[in-house]
Amino acid sequence: MAFNRGRYRTAASTATLVAFILVLIFGSPWYRDWVDDTDRGLFLTTLAWPAWTFDDDLPLRDLLAANLKAILLIAFTYGFVSLMAGSQLSRARGGISAFLVGWAAYMFAAALAAFLTWFIAASAPADDSVVAATGGTAYGLIVGWIVGLASMAGRRP
Repeated sequence: MAFNRGRYRTAASTATLVAFILVLIFGSPWYRDWVDDTDRGLFLTTLAWPAWTFDDDLPLRDLLAANLKAILLIAFTYGFVSLMAGSQLSRARGGISAFLVGWAAYMFAAALAAFLTWFIAASAPADDSVVAATGGTAYGLIVGWIVGLASMAGRRP
């Protein structure tokens, strides 16, 4: 994570840290099992979308796709927040702008991670890659406000 000399976190590093925590905790197999046991509601179920796993019963391609999706979500979050934070050099540099940048960046990161990893999965028809990206966008829409709040807390360039 990038820190400046004043020991302030940048918006990109703060958003990435929160994305990492979201994926680590809510994408874990234990959380996923807890959510799948009963109906926990839309928000708690959606939090489990970037599920990573170490299940031996899955084909290797599906295992790789699930874990790579979680990793790419974190990496793309850093990339998109970094790219979009530069747009805040305009007049709209307030807290709402940082919130929306973090939220939108997380939506784009989730959609792109789902789209790219769809082609790795074992039984994945190529036509459904856009549907997978839509699922990532829905996850980013419902959960991305958390990353948006974290992006507000970070220092912008």
